Amino acid sequence: MRFSNKVALVTGASSGIGRDIALRLAHEGADVAVNYDQNEAGAKAVAERIEAMGRRCMTVQADVTQGRQVEDMIELVTGAWGGLDVLVNNAGVVRRGALMEITEEMWDAVLDVNLKGVFLCCQSAARWMIPRKQGAIVNVSSMRGVEGGSNSCHYAAAKAGVNALTKTLARELAPLIRVNAVAPGYVDTRIQADLTEAKRQDIIAGTPLARFGEPADISAAVAFLASAEAAYITGQTLLVDGGRVML
Repeated sequence: MRFSNKVALVTGASSGIGRDIALRLAHEGADVAVNYDQNEAGAKAVAERIEAMGRRCMTVQADVTQGRQVEDMIELVTGAWGGLDVLVNNAGVVRRGALMEITEEMWDAVLDVNLKGVFLCCQSAARWMIPRKQGAIVNVSSMRGVEGGSNSCHYAAAKAGVNALTKTLARELAPLIRVNAVAPGYVDTRIQADLTEAKRQDIIAGTPLARFGEPADISAAVAFLASAEAAYITGQTLLVDGGRVML
C-alpha cells in the first residue's frame, strides 16, 4: 500500500498501459483520476474497477495538447480531492511511417501529443506541487527515444524529447519534486495488433528475455518510480524492454 492517502492522475488511462498503471496505483492505495480524450466508455470501465477496490476515482476528459483543458483538469482533481501527489504522463499516439511518408500534419500530431502534452501536464501539475513542496512525476517514454528506430522518426524524436524534458525538469524541480521516465519496449497492447506472426517471432528472437512485455511490467516500474522507495532517484529514464537496449 505504497500510495495510501495519495492522489494520482494518469493521462491516457482508458486502455492499454495507462489503464494498467491506473489500476496498479489504485491497488496500492491511491485515489486515481483517469484521464481520457475520446474513449469515455473505457475510462468509465477503469473507474468502476477502481471504485470496486474501495478507492475514489474520477474520469476527466481532456485533450493534453490543449493548455486550457490541461489546466482545467488539474484544477478539477486538486479542487475535488485537495491534492495531487503523483502525475503519470502516459497519453501518446503512434503513427508509423518512413521519412518520405511522414507529412507535416503527421509530424505535428505525434509531437503534440507525445511531447507537448507531457510538457503541458508537467507545467500545470508543477504549479500546484511547487508551493506544497511535494510530488512525483513519471513520464512514459519509449525505447525508441533512446535507440531510434528503422522508421517513425517523428515518434522517436518526440520520445527523445520526453527523456530530455524529464532530465531538465528533474533538475529544475529538485529537491522536493522528483521527475523520472519509463521507456517501454514492445508491449502486448492493441498498438502491436497489426504485427504479423513472423514479425512477432522476429521481435522475440531479438529480445534477450525472449518475450513481449505486458502492461503489468510497465505499471510496476511506474509505481516504483512514483513511490517513496525511489526517493533518491530523479532524472532517470528506466528502460523496460526485455533487454533490447542496453546502455
